[in-house]
Amino acid sequence: MREVAFIKQNKEKWLEFEQVISNKKKKSPDDIANLHIKIMNDLVYAQTYYPKSKVTTYLNKLAKSSFDKVYHAKRRDQNILLYFFFDKVPLLAYQYRKYIYLSFAFFFICFFIGLLSTFNDETFARQILGNDYVNQTLENIESGDAMAIYKGGSNWGTFIGIYNNNQRVGLNMFLSGLFLGIGTGFYVVVNGIMVAVFQAFFYQQNSFFDSIKGIWIHGTYEIFGIIIEAATGYIIGASILFPGTLKRFESFKKGVRDAFYIFISTIPFTIAAAFLEGYVTRYSNTMPTIICFAIILFSLATISYYYLILPYKVARKHQLRS
Repeated sequence: MREVAFIKQNKEKWLEFEQVISNKKKKSPDDIANLHIKIMNDLVYAQTYYPKSKVTTYLNKLAKSSFDKVYHAKRRDQNILLYFFFDKVPLLAYQYRKYIYLSFAFFFICFFIGLLSTFNDETFARQILGNDYVNQTLENIESGDAMAIYKGGSNWGTFIGIYNNNQRVGLNMFLSGLFLGIGTGFYVVVNGIMVAVFQAFFYQQNSFFDSIKGIWIHGTYEIFGIIIEAATGYIIGASILFPGTLKRFESFKKGVRDAFYIFISTIPFTIAAAFLEGYVTRYSNTMPTIICFAIILFSLATISYYYLILPYKVARKHQLRS
């Protein structure tokens, strides 16, 4: 669609919302939310097809004002969390989907580097995982329980400790975006290689199946979440490097805000991963194999749906409403 036609088609809607924002026109909270959704959809479209146009700058400002208005109108609404997690975040995930894809691609590049390094250097696993961990795991494998390392400590203590560690890693991914995304990339290299070395090491010790059955019960949410958290760092870095039609500081503020919303959405998955590691993974060698893989597949299906499929469905729904 030509830009002139795009403006002509949507101008009334934008002017209507300007009146709502300035309180010249009254709307119910639901009507305001629907208008906000339409504005966000128009912004995504404009950023895609008219990235350097003044209309994109205008819609950026209108989208910010519309979100503030929606939040103000719905702050006492009991469904505000549902709106945030099943409307706001999916729209942002759709808008920044290229960064999510980039995050996956870079993680798996690092993963394959880790695999190649481990298979070509006998000492690489010890360099990455540490001698104590490798020696302890070798003893566990010899005793017939490769995943025994996950049985140490109490369920509750493990849950709290793992959650704190995973959340700290995620926060580092997010905040490292302030260093133009380079810091985030560093953390991805470290984690991608470590996961690969971990799996390759168990493969070399003929315990690959046990490791898959145990590690990925909690690792599916944990690693997928790290990849999404890394994407938030890239969003921040890109907002500094590529401000587009916005002033650099305005672009930075918008990038941090949007990235933070996406980051917040990973917290339930981080909690779930810590819970599974604290309460379920330790029983992977005694649980029926079908249950282990059912948990893994359910975890993969839910988090994949939320970040890779739902954004397209929500965006499509909003396009039809526009």
